[in-house]
Amino acid sequence: MSSVFGRTPSGATRRRVIGFSLAAGGAAALAACSDDGGTEIDVEAQSKGAMENFAADMQFTATEPFTLSVLWTDWPDLPITDQWQFFKEVEKRTNVKMEVTNIPFSDATEKRSLLISAGDAPTVIPLVYTGDESSFVSSGAILPMSDYVEHMPNFQKYVEEWDLGDMVNNLKQADGKYYMLPGLQEVSVPVFTVVIRKDVFEEVGAGVPQTWDEMRAALVKIKEKYPDSKPLADGFEGASMLNYASHAWGARAGWGFGNGMVDDGSGKLEYTAVTEGYKQMVEFFRGLVEDGLLDTDSMTAANDGSGGGSVTEKVAGNLVFAASGSPGTAIEFQQALNETVGEGNHEVVVIPPPGGPAGQIVEPRNFWNGFMLNAEIADSENFVAILQFLDWLYYNQEARELIRWGVLDETYTKDASGKITLKPEFSLNAYNINPGAPTDIQRDLGWSNAVFADSSESRALKESYNSPTFVEYVEAVLSSRTPRDPNPPAPLDEAELESSSLMATPLKDTVDTNTLKFILGERDIAEWDDYVGELEAQGLQQYVDLINTARERFEEENS
Repeated sequence: MSSVFGRTPSGATRRRVIGFSLAAGGAAALAACSDDGGTEIDVEAQSKGAMENFAADMQFTATEPFTLSVLWTDWPDLPITDQWQFFKEVEKRTNVKMEVTNIPFSDATEKRSLLISAGDAPTVIPLVYTGDESSFVSSGAILPMSDYVEHMPNFQKYVEEWDLGDMVNNLKQADGKYYMLPGLQEVSVPVFTVVIRKDVFEEVGAGVPQTWDEMRAALVKIKEKYPDSKPLADGFEGASMLNYASHAWGARAGWGFGNGMVDDGSGKLEYTAVTEGYKQMVEFFRGLVEDGLLDTDSMTAANDGSGGGSVTEKVAGNLVFAASGSPGTAIEFQQALNETVGEGNHEVVVIPPPGGPAGQIVEPRNFWNGFMLNAEIADSENFVAILQFLDWLYYNQEARELIRWGVLDETYTKDASGKITLKPEFSLNAYNINPGAPTDIQRDLGWSNAVFADSSESRALKESYNSPTFVEYVEAVLSSRTPRDPNPPAPLDEAELESSSLMATPLKDTVDTNTLKFILGERDIAEWDDYVGELEAQGLQQYVDLINTARERFEEENS
């Protein structure tokens, strides 16, 4: 049995700076003096191409053109081409030409690490999630972004307007600085949750489950109606379902396991996988397996058919009626059901993650993917202009709309209410918009590309390309669920990072293996204490003490 419990394709607000002058008299304003004591920029030497008085919501256009190197992850089903309108239009508007270094999606993390470690990384390193940067801090290979955000007015504006200041503060490493800038989300809802056949749930008189107990009761009724089914499935080797379900028990699991630490209620941290809440979660899912309500293949195999038929195929065949997924998964289920039960004969919806003993809570508000910068760029004559360009690209709202939809009145229209409509000759097949139109704005033009599009978003932009059911899902989560408090930050110094990695990996391997063994019935839950003892023998207490020491230090330094 194998398991890949990976991560999903997620303080004081800084002083808002509206703009600055590059004139000699404005030199003091240009110095990047962050709240943590930033690094000064040589105004005359490093402002080539920068705009004077650059401000939030302003179109960035370099006063002199320059080329910027970017690390680009290639998706196997979305081949990149330098003829994409995306590259041409961004260059036309900004005077910045992107020069890409390509790495394959299949081993993007490893390739990225090798390039950074060898000093060969491009200037901009996108698709970075919080925590990815930690291993590169001590080497000095990446730039401390907190030293320079004074020159990024869009970033600062939306951190403030969307109340993300405390979350940004928690990005700090042990030295008090943060080294990546994340994608900012005006609203944050779990991307993966339960996708259900609402028509079937209503057919058996269950309705939409609000808690896991209600989900179980509904699954029992569905099993009675469809005895050959195992009505609940994951399809992501167990990692997705345990991720979004764990919060209902006050635990962390699956994709969201992270360093494994949770607040014990007294300000200290404890290891989630030995808590009573984690045990109760395991017992709940074990009960589903015992009663034939959970598809066991989907807990050990990806949704690709390798487990004896994919989850999508089982949904289409009336063997699964609820499964882990995202809005994209819901579309796949709908398309498959159109072929089997017929269009109009089913209703697939995405529902808020069910609640549980810990309450109607979901994962903490999340950042989305952002970027790091190669530290060598700090000496560039275009340094200020690069900061301005990236501030525009990642955080300016017009830029975000451009990257998602293309050129206004060319690929899409926008009415007085702000509603966006893709023109009929264009499709966005990834979101089932205008299927069959001759030109896909993603595949053929490069808009909605996975490197830049899925980063910073307002709520309106997020809802503009998603289905009506997803818009309803967002509203349902925001109105009926409470985000969990953020995971307590405990940044480690270089020596602690090395020690923790040596301990964390074998501990997590033991957790992953035994979590599935317990759930699948391959290990009796009566052996729980033995399992805890095995973790203790691997140095669990030493690991917990290490993280708690880092946590206490962070609190003292940021109180």
